[in-house]
Amino acid sequence: MDIEIDFEKSLEENASSYFEKSKAAKKKLIGLKKAMIDLEKKASEVKEKPKAKPLAMKRKRQWFEAFHWFNSSQGFLVIGGKDAKSNETVVKKHLDKEDLFLHADIQGGSACVVKSDGNKIPKEALEETAQFAAVWSKAWQQKLASVDVYAASKEQVSKKAPSGEAISTGGFMIYGKRQWFRKTPLRFAVGLLEEKNGFFAMGGPPDAVKKNCVAFVEIVWGKEKKSAIAKKILQRFEKKTGERTGSLDDIISILPGDLLGIKEEF
Repeated sequence: MDIEIDFEKSLEENASSYFEKSKAAKKKLIGLKKAMIDLEKKASEVKEKPKAKPLAMKRKRQWFEAFHWFNSSQGFLVIGGKDAKSNETVVKKHLDKEDLFLHADIQGGSACVVKSDGNKIPKEALEETAQFAAVWSKAWQQKLASVDVYAASKEQVSKKAPSGEAISTGGFMIYGKRQWFRKTPLRFAVGLLEEKNGFFAMGGPPDAVKKNCVAFVEIVWGKEKKSAIAKKILQRFEKKTGERTGSLDDIISILPGDLLGIKEEF
């Protein structure tokens, strides 16, 4: 180790200078050690902090999600109008020749259509659609245990009113013999469908929801607001899958009525 001597200073002055430099170096070393301890502590806290759940990918909505909808246990798509205007759209744009139209036998309800895709629609799919039509009618708001529902073909559904009468938006005349589903129970469930990019919610008859979904709850009349029930549903779905499972707004949008509950045994 080389030591530089300032010959303009005495031996004592040189020694004093090195002593002061030594004290300054010690202070810097203490500060450096403290900084290293603080950095190690922060690094440890970062490691221990739980990772946030990844955000769910925004999925592309499909055309039928503009309506009430579900997939039957047999794989048939069912859609229903949300109001008078969309009832018109469902019938005029989406009721094709081999499809079937269903409606609860009560004033005020969703115009529902079972899409056949050229296949014969089985009785089970019609019974599920009847439940769907029952729930999305005034019968749910009136807390009726059951309601009659009828089915008709495209040819039977008309906007032509009897002489002297008028048909309002969302209303239709049914001509000819109807197929009846008497005392259809009002049962509804919300489930979680799994797709390639994640999950999304579907609401419909319990049998169809159980068949198609990885998690599900049955909805009943209750005392809690839609938003509170939707939060509980979302929490249950996330607990089941261990992932973020969709949008709270999407679940709220598929719930019937305003005051609801969850059936614990389903």
